[in-house]
Amino acid sequence: MPKIKTNRGAAKRFRKTGTGKIKRSRAYTSHILTPKTTKNKRQLRQGTLVHKTDHKNICRLIPYI
Repeated sequence: MPKIKTNRGAAKRFRKTGTGKIKRSRAYTSHILTPKTTKNKRQLRQGTLVHKTDHKNICRLIPYI
């Protein structure tokens, strides 16, 4: 059985936690920051978990991470 290649783009964007969940960073943090409130920008710095409907597909992209 051949090994599965890891999708390198996904490997840079997602990490697995100790319990097997997948962490991701939030969007809307790169530009046009002036209209966003300070509270909003601070909350966007925090990571979050991938939704359960996307979990299976992302696990296929990063099988060994």
